[in-house]
Amino acid sequence: MRRRSLLTGAGAAALASTLPGGALAGNSLPLQAPVHVGTVGLRSRDAEALAAWYRAAVGLQEIRREGATIWLGAGGAPLLALTEVSGLTLAAPQEAGLFHTAFLLPTRRDLAQWIAMAIDQRLPVTGTADHRVSEAIYLTDPEGNGVEIYADRPQNSWDWVGGEVQMGTYALDVEGIMGALGLLPPSWRGAPAGTCIGHVHLKVGDAPRAGRWWRETLGFDAVSTRDDAVFLSTGGYHHHVAVNQWLSAGAGRRSARETGLDFVELQSRAPGRAGLFEDDWGTRIRVV
Repeated sequence: MRRRSLLTGAGAAALASTLPGGALAGNSLPLQAPVHVGTVGLRSRDAEALAAWYRAAVGLQEIRREGATIWLGAGGAPLLALTEVSGLTLAAPQEAGLFHTAFLLPTRRDLAQWIAMAIDQRLPVTGTADHRVSEAIYLTDPEGNGVEIYADRPQNSWDWVGGEVQMGTYALDVEGIMGALGLLPPSWRGAPAGTCIGHVHLKVGDAPRAGRWWRETLGFDAVSTRDDAVFLSTGGYHHHVAVNQWLSAGAGRRSARETGLDFVELQSRAPGRAGLFEDDWGTRIRVV
C-alpha cells in the first residue's frame, strides 16, 4: 500500500475514513499456545538508530545490551534483538526474509492509545486493515523491515470453517477504535506490559513448500491456506507464523551480508522440543 502519514485534525479524520469496529480484545491465546513466538532478531547496519526508532514508533524499552546487540521489549520482557553488523547492504524487497514482525497490544484501548500517539507524531504508516480476527496498522522501519501494530478481536468472535479461520482485509474503523478511550484523553506511555510478538510473517520463495516445512518439521497447524500464502499456528490461534511469496516468488537463500531477519525464537511448552532449525531460505528458527 502507498505510504501516508497520520495527521492531526483533518488528517485524523482522513485516516479514520481509511482505517468495521469490534468489541474489546485482550485475550492471551497466542502465549497460551503450545508453541508461540518469543523473540525476533534483526541484523542492522546501525543498531542505535534502529533502536531509537523502535522506542519512538513502537514504544519498546531497552532491556539490556550484549556486545553488538541491543535488546528491546515491554514490561521487562525481551521481544526484539537488534545486532549491528558492519558492511551490511540493505536487503531488496523481493528477497526472502522478514515480511513483518507483529507486535500484539493487550487491548483495543491500547491500540487507540498508540493511534493517538501516531497521529500526534505524524508517524508514517504503510497500511491499515481489519482482518476480522484482529485490527492492524502497518509501518516500515528505517532499514526496510515491516512492522505490524495490532490488537486481537475476542477469540469467541473468530469464525472457523472446515478447520480454517476466516480472515480477510477490510477497512479499519479508526473512529470505533478511538471510542475505546471513552471520555479519557489519550495517554501513550510506551508499549504496555503484556505486549508480545503475536506473530511473525515471512517472505519465502515457495509458500506451499514453506507451509509444509512448518507443519512437518515444527508441528504447526495450517489454519488458512492459499496458493501464495499459508498461515500457521498452534493451539487454535489465528496465526503465529505466516509465509508468503507475494514479493518473493522464486527467491533463493538469503545472504548473511544483508540487513533483515537474523532469527525467530519460538517458545515451546512441550519438553524435548528445543533445537535450532533452518528453512530452505536460510531463516534460522530457535525453539527453546
